[in-house]
Amino acid sequence: MMDTNSNIEERLWDYVDGISSAHEKNVIEKLLETNSEWRHKYKEILKASILLQESIEIDEPSMRFTQNVMEEIAKYKIAPAASTYINKKIIYSIAAVFLTIIVAMFVYVFANVDWAPAGSGGGIPFDISKINYGKIFNSTYVNIFLMLNVIIGLVFLDKYFSVKKKKLLERDLTNTSI
Repeated sequence: MMDTNSNIEERLWDYVDGISSAHEKNVIEKLLETNSEWRHKYKEILKASILLQESIEIDEPSMRFTQNVMEEIAKYKIAPAASTYINKKIIYSIAAVFLTIIVAMFVYVFANVDWAPAGSGGGIPFDISKINYGKIFNSTYVNIFLMLNVIIGLVFLDKYFSVKKKKLLERDLTNTSI
């Protein structure tokens, strides 16, 4: 089997770096004993490896590096939280515009629906009393959907009350410190 020059070098670099498998190390050691080309490449790579280890000095940060960085960061003013510079009235007004559009769309759609069945004088086109609600709410998917909505609602309710409690505690702390 004839190895290419780059394949020989890759395998020898892995051997010199110590990342070859045990089987690969045995194969390379046998090739170094028997093949002059492998021995020649091995000597070149070993010299290059030694030169690299001697000539490259690893720059280590000073002992106070972390403390120096933290002191530099402390000199600068930290940006305020988004809640301090976002005007809540603007957010509420945008939400009100969207809600108004949605309500107007529903009013328009329901106002333009022809509720009379074809060929009759008026009324709802189907008898509501004949709907079997037991069939709808006994579905596994509907029950899972309802449970997930209840859980999500409880999570949001908990979040709302925890934020409200936090604001009350902050207000109480500021009132007692005055």
